[in-house]
Amino acid sequence: MQTIISLQRAFYNSQATKKIAFRREQLETLERMLTENEAALDDAIYKDFKKSAFENYVSELALLYHDIKQAKRNLKRWTRKKKVSTNLMNFPASSYMLSEPLGVCLVMGAWNYPYQLSFAPIVAAIAAGNTIVLKPSELPANTSSLMAKLVADYFRPEFFTVIEGGIPETTALLKQKFDKIFFTGSTKVGKIVYKAAAENLTPVTLEMGGKSPTFVTEEANIKMTAKRMVWAKFLNAGQTCIAPDYVLVHASIQEKLLEALKAEIIEAHYAFENNNYLQIINEDHMERLQKMMVPKKIYFGGEIHKETRYIQPTILKDVTFNDVVMEEEIFGPILPVIPYVSLEEAIEKVNTLPKPLACYVFTENKKQKSQILKSISFGGGAVNDAVMHITNPNLPFGGVGDSGIGSYHGKAGFDAFTHYKSVLEKPTWLEFPLKYYPYSASKLKWLKRLMKLQ
Repeated sequence: MQTIISLQRAFYNSQATKKIAFRREQLETLERMLTENEAALDDAIYKDFKKSAFENYVSELALLYHDIKQAKRNLKRWTRKKKVSTNLMNFPASSYMLSEPLGVCLVMGAWNYPYQLSFAPIVAAIAAGNTIVLKPSELPANTSSLMAKLVADYFRPEFFTVIEGGIPETTALLKQKFDKIFFTGSTKVGKIVYKAAAENLTPVTLEMGGKSPTFVTEEANIKMTAKRMVWAKFLNAGQTCIAPDYVLVHASIQEKLLEALKAEIIEAHYAFENNNYLQIINEDHMERLQKMMVPKKIYFGGEIHKETRYIQPTILKDVTFNDVVMEEEIFGPILPVIPYVSLEEAIEKVNTLPKPLACYVFTENKKQKSQILKSISFGGGAVNDAVMHITNPNLPFGGVGDSGIGSYHGKAGFDAFTHYKSVLEKPTWLEFPLKYYPYSASKLKWLKRLMKLQ
């Protein structure tokens, strides 16, 4: 690892990665790597947890292609010198900011969207002019192995390489000196990464998760709410960091919403053979999720097949904040529904929990929408939809508090891997003597006058 990082640092110090033409060429290489190997990418992810070619394209590859296209299109604008105004105290002068890459970067991907959550930060890192070490999650072994092979085939290791492995390899990597660490995963592991980064004062972006609430008020469109919520929740078999984690519904419409959710799940007919459903990633996660499914709380679903790692889309009713399913992020196809009477009390309860990565509001009531959005701190979200905010590259994606530090996507991603140098440039043909020795009462008087004009 030290050898790889040393090679990357030497290559970065050669200034090669700072050239716009080089960055564009590497982005095009990444795009070519993905397009030329779509069949292999489909096959590997299907072997890991039965994600179909359709879902692989929709939820992983399409987003990456869009990110690459946007980065190539905006590269010159993002890297351009940014002029800012100069205050009177520095007259005559010009002020501007110069973007520069941070250097050698470590990107740690997540298992639930192994391509998208690994390569999306890399698009940003390449656009910003860095060198990159990628550590993919070891849980989806086939995708991890394929990513390592493809990157080795298409890129020079001194610019971009993959290091595979589990906890020992990750621990060893975190002991190295990087100029930036980008992590996607659980809050528990994120804290470990943050602590390790602090040893070298390495800046971090932490994309984590949390229990993302979904509010459904009495003025919501029930049918459309159910349609959009069911798709968002059970996409990837619920293994999505921004999936609706639990529903807070006004008690007066709880039964209508439950019926609509059930009908939508039945109509969608989630199954492997339909290519619209996934396995749970491994047996440990199966056991964890099974403990959350208290039989007397199951309104619909609950079917489990351990041999195929299948958990039927499940709705829990009569859930309280004291239930086991509310103790941690679910990260699976289980949707708890909690009725409320007072919106203010529901908001107050959510605010006692760690800040979530996402929050969703389904309502036609503008006042209630505004009340929820303004009262709850969260990373990002949507009104009358869920999950889809991640597909807009003009919206920075990231968490707050326990759900993350920093953001990315589009320009925000470029900024995450960039340092902006502030420069004041002055001509030599004029200089005012006020700041120089000897100090005097007259000079102080003039300085105070000037400061009032700033």
